[in-house]
Amino acid sequence: MEAIAAPISFFQNELKGFVYKRVKNMALAEDIVHDVFIKVQSKSGQLKETEKITGWIYQITKNTIIDHFRKQSKSINISELDWENETPNFNECVSSCLKDMLPKLPEKYRVALELTELENLSQLQLAERLGISYSGAKSRVQRARQMLKEKMDEILIIKTDVYGNVIVCVDRPGCC
Repeated sequence: MEAIAAPISFFQNELKGFVYKRVKNMALAEDIVHDVFIKVQSKSGQLKETEKITGWIYQITKNTIIDHFRKQSKSINISELDWENETPNFNECVSSCLKDMLPKLPEKYRVALELTELENLSQLQLAERLGISYSGAKSRVQRARQMLKEKMDEILIIKTDVYGNVIVCVDRPGCC
């Protein structure tokens, strides 16, 4: 602990300058250096080689600066939110349309999809419940999904991002 106290006080102004060059705000630089001191004191037990203390302190300083910018990028100023022009939740749009179209499927496909998707039955449990083979249950669920997709494609233009979130959901011209 004493091995750390001397370098910290010696580096205080140097660290402030180091941080200031990156954040361009002296008050913020002082706050970050203060946070660095707290981290150095709390993590002093992790330092194995005391001759490497300078590099260790600078690494903590760099990480603290990065953490500051990371937090800053996640914070949202409430006055910047546009409540008037809020974009619709397209996932809910598609979900609502699916619920409307599900009853239009032939009964054996509708029941298979309702049990697996809405009641969270596995396809094996579906097979047991309906008294059909496992491969028959799998086929029935796949066919039901395909039928639903085809019906959706007839009336909607749907585009998704790489994560599967719906980013476009509009009625096809001439359909609705």
